[in-house]
Amino acid sequence: MSAMPIAFIGHGSPMNAIEDNEFRREWQSLGRRLPRPKAILCISAHWETRGVYVSAGEQPETIHDFHGFPKALFDVRYRASGSPELARRVAELIDGTRVHLDAERGLDHGAWGVLQPMYPEADIPIVQLSLSGLQPGAWHYDLARDLAPLRDEGVLIVGSGNIVHNLRVFRFNDPTPKDWALRFDEEVAERIADGHHEGLLGYETLGPDALLSIPTPEHYLPLLYILALQREGETVSFFNASVMSSISMRSLVIGAP
Repeated sequence: MSAMPIAFIGHGSPMNAIEDNEFRREWQSLGRRLPRPKAILCISAHWETRGVYVSAGEQPETIHDFHGFPKALFDVRYRASGSPELARRVAELIDGTRVHLDAERGLDHGAWGVLQPMYPEADIPIVQLSLSGLQPGAWHYDLARDLAPLRDEGVLIVGSGNIVHNLRVFRFNDPTPKDWALRFDEEVAERIADGHHEGLLGYETLGPDALLSIPTPEHYLPLLYILALQREGETVSFFNASVMSSISMRSLVIGAP
């Protein structure tokens, strides 16, 4: 069995989970063309913790961790099961860091918002891994490398965030991309395409465009988990490569046939 591909999804607005738009259609297409996984491990921007946690419940609830959106979005229930077995396996693989099993944690919209379009039957178990919010990019990259065996065990690993995510200056009524957002999105894409991951770990050093694009790191860090799991010779394919105001929807899949 070949290694399972890995993907980073730029998730953007929670409404992308239910609207018929280009982003959701690409997520649907991705779910159809990837090999069917035995289980999914998702690293979402929307679960930050002190320390490292992994969801370990049998039936995770659908968390509606947002406000100000239509009732139709709050009505969504994604009834995928959890996998305590995979949660224990994740904890076993991560070396040198204590991993807490959280049997109460549900699926936040960074997870179900993209996985529901990909796997609408909700018939694949899902586990979430939290982001330890106090750690730098290189720490997350190194931790992610411990998860490499999961790719050979039929587990699809998905990072869900956004390369550029600055809601402070986002304009709903004007999607024209900010110049700095376009520049940073393209710089990150070039580094990924060239395999130059090291400079992306300390993104704070990449200049003013980076600081505007990543005012807080939680939407960027899931990307590093996916890059860390790229193997030699594996190709990167980008999709949804667009910037709306100050949010980049750029997504990528690595190792897909």
